[in-house]
Amino acid sequence: MSKQVLVTAALTYANGPAHLGHLLEAIQTDVYVRARRMAGEDVIWMWAADTHGTPIQIRARKEGIPPETLIGRSHAEHLADYTDFQLSFDIYYTTHSPENKAHCAAIFNALKERGHTAVREVEQFYSEQDQMFLPDRFVKGTCPNCKSEDQYGDNCEVCGATYSPTDLIDPYSAVSGDTPVLRSSPHVFVKLDSYADYVAQWAKPRAEGGGSDLRPEVRNFVKSFLEKGLNDWDISRDKPYFGFEIPGFPEKYFYVWFDAPIGYIAATERWCTDNNRDFDSYWKNEGGDTEIVHVIGKDIQYFHCVFWPAMLHGAGYTPPSRVQVHGWLMVNGEKMSKSRGTFILARTYLDHLKPDYLRYYLAAKLGASQNDLDLDMEDFANRVNADLVNKLANLASRSIKFIVGRLGGTIGAPAEDAAPLLETAKQRLATVPALYAEFESAKALRVAMEIAEDLNLFMTEAAPWKLTKSDPERARAVNAAAVYASKIIAAIVKPVLPGWAEKIERMLKLESPLTFANAGEPIPPETVLGKYETLAERVQKKTLDAIIEAGKQRAAEEAAASGDADEASYDYEVEALSDEVTIDAFGPIDLRVGKVLECNSVKGARKLLQLTVDLGPLGTRNVFSGISKSYPDPAALVGKHVAVFANLKPRKMKFGMSEGMILAAGASDDAVTVIELDPRSRPGERIT
Repeated sequence: MSKQVLVTAALTYANGPAHLGHLLEAIQTDVYVRARRMAGEDVIWMWAADTHGTPIQIRARKEGIPPETLIGRSHAEHLADYTDFQLSFDIYYTTHSPENKAHCAAIFNALKERGHTAVREVEQFYSEQDQMFLPDRFVKGTCPNCKSEDQYGDNCEVCGATYSPTDLIDPYSAVSGDTPVLRSSPHVFVKLDSYADYVAQWAKPRAEGGGSDLRPEVRNFVKSFLEKGLNDWDISRDKPYFGFEIPGFPEKYFYVWFDAPIGYIAATERWCTDNNRDFDSYWKNEGGDTEIVHVIGKDIQYFHCVFWPAMLHGAGYTPPSRVQVHGWLMVNGEKMSKSRGTFILARTYLDHLKPDYLRYYLAAKLGASQNDLDLDMEDFANRVNADLVNKLANLASRSIKFIVGRLGGTIGAPAEDAAPLLETAKQRLATVPALYAEFESAKALRVAMEIAEDLNLFMTEAAPWKLTKSDPERARAVNAAAVYASKIIAAIVKPVLPGWAEKIERMLKLESPLTFANAGEPIPPETVLGKYETLAERVQKKTLDAIIEAGKQRAAEEAAASGDADEASYDYEVEALSDEVTIDAFGPIDLRVGKVLECNSVKGARKLLQLTVDLGPLGTRNVFSGISKSYPDPAALVGKHVAVFANLKPRKMKFGMSEGMILAAGASDDAVTVIELDPRSRPGERIT
């Protein structure tokens, strides 16, 4: 067991509210921290808001406020949301702090003194209208690989290619639309190759003489990164830039990814000062018995698993012992989307549901791997209702209510025939701390479910409600076994559902809070139980629907405030554009105006309609079209002028020959709209 443990979650960027993607990581971190504290360990959670960089600067400019005002507002919102989600962080600080500025300077100067920094000219885009050099994400243009338009300066969201901003075709400023020019500017670099051997050694398992406990997939990531060779890392940005100026380099600022993780250190110093703890024992203790654990998403592991340990080691700070990497949060099987209402803000959720349900659902699906996690709304309701309401809460409710309401409230001793089940429950409890310590919360919660399933079955078979008059002490003993099991269960779920455990502690009148060590202790038979407190209520579909609808509205408001209103202005999504083509590609396709003369259902076909289409001097065509689900009344199409793919090679079908194609649009068979032309168009005329 470590003497002391310091845990961090990735810093929330301060240019907008927290959303459920942030909560995935925050809840995983909180469950881990609470569980290790319950195991008796000295654990602190150091956290902060990430407050520097161009996006902060741009949004503040759009809102007409100083960046300090923006990050102050965001910090207050984050703190309120995270507090209401029952997160047990010791501090939620800010990277815009005097402590962070001092540590940034100290780390940089240490690297510089070792000769591990360099300065060289860098050519980059400059917007004369914006009067600023443009970072990668503030240059847009056409992807040099697939030719998709409106792609960012670092990677294409259509084909996934990565490139330099200067590789873009027809680049423009994402801020003003201005066409940028190339200018050179001196930049400061860290020579990362100086630390390649150290990072390789750090990434090895501690059991094998290495410096960290990484999962195999994370270790393989580091290994593959090292095999490619470590390039010098550009840690500077030109003005205007919201951040800390680099010592000795006027008008040059630390890149946000240099100072952001140092925010972990700054938060610790602030907390240690406020709580009279030894800061050096945490961050100046390389090789000591302090354990530092970072919880991050898989998109930022190269910063935390390569750059970060190199920087820390080079400056004499303690490197992390473990970097726990999780996957991304999907909603209903897709990336979170503002237009679909699934880009759900933390406060939007809290306006409709208690935090317990999301905390449980995410923890019940999270493990140590970095697989993506899907928040399926139907599954969310079903799982909460089945697990929390029907199993865990049901066991406590039926037993506590029975004893209080029908047996005078005194618990008594558990039934002897339940002893094997209770002994198994205690044995299962003993496995839980190690599961939580390995971030296997889903497996830990499964242990609680198994105990509840066993004791609910015991209660059903023993049927104490039939014994109230004939054998009340037997009824008391049966229910006492269920109450005892509920105590063990409460300890197991306490890292995930702290409020649940507090209620059990009150109802059972426990003298001290539940821990993994005391949860298996028997309840004194003479204990008079307290009144039952509701542990969980059923989640209704209408509530989840309301969250989605509120999510759409809130996302639109947030997008408008941030200047990113394009996505939120539509309540649907479409496929990305295909690769660009020249006008020559359109030549072989002959589109003509057609007038629908007849339209009928096709017997034996579920989706087809048969249309007779007049092409004027070109004659009539027989066309089969799979649009019947969208046009249940075929007669509605008669007389309409439509676009016909007229030189499409005829296709022999089971029901006859199809001699063309009617153009239509729609996302599914039951949402198709035939493209209608102005009735002034004449059948047979070419569409160009």
